[in-house]
Amino acid sequence: MNTIDEPIFKIRGLSKQFGEGCPRCSDKQNRNLDKNYCPACRTVYSCQDISFDLHPGEVLGIVGESGSGKSTLMKCLYFDQEVTTGSAFLHVYKNGTCNLFEQSSQQKRQIRNELMGKVYQNPIFGLRMNFSSIGNIAEKMIAAGTRNVSMMEARGSELLTQVHIPVYRMKEEPQHFSGGMQQRVQIAKALSNKPPILLLDEVTTGLDLSVQASVLDLIKHLQRELGISILLVSHDLGVIRMLSDRTLVMLDGQIIEQGLTDQILEDPQHAYTQQLVQSLL
Repeated sequence: MNTIDEPIFKIRGLSKQFGEGCPRCSDKQNRNLDKNYCPACRTVYSCQDISFDLHPGEVLGIVGESGSGKSTLMKCLYFDQEVTTGSAFLHVYKNGTCNLFEQSSQQKRQIRNELMGKVYQNPIFGLRMNFSSIGNIAEKMIAAGTRNVSMMEARGSELLTQVHIPVYRMKEEPQHFSGGMQQRVQIAKALSNKPPILLLDEVTTGLDLSVQASVLDLIKHLQRELGISILLVSHDLGVIRMLSDRTLVMLDGQIIEQGLTDQILEDPQHAYTQQLVQSLL
């Protein structure tokens, strides 16, 4: 990973709140919150002024406890939710000059389908469980404008082989697969249009340890082979340690610490990060 490269993805001042806010919590500099929640008006500040860069070929980990805002951040980046404020620039989209959050819904669909892939924690959100596995991949290719059936079959077959789904099960529906196999089909689908960016949201949560290990090995192998940039969200520092070049630590909707993963693990500065690292030892 060459950090002197122009970042492929820039996020600036991303905020997401649920609720209108009130005099007690609306002033960004002097918010009087209980964690990320305003007891007076019940507004939740899920993401507060998040800024970071993702570089070509980099794996950037985002770690934090449940409720820290990391999954909300991923939903905003993939347009599953609207941001409250903020901007995002993708180097491969209009030369990185347009704020993605201000694009039309049609343009956002194009960005999602052609330039990003996402693997959800729960495969039910990323797959059509009653479509065949190869049909799931074809669906994303069709959404990006592909119409050649033989090309879609060849690409789907290639990807499913790459993620270790046996050829004879390609026409099977993911609802008949194990959790680990469903995640592998999601990864294949996310990679179908060769996106430069992959978003991984808690992809190993709920899987058996041996299955977790095989999914992580697969991600590591594919990332090295394809040189893809990955944004990886996890509450598990072990997952972050295995895959990430750099790490952001989130707490109560804010980034409280960031740096090279080794540096964060060996010399954490914030009390919360120290606690996290201690729990890993």
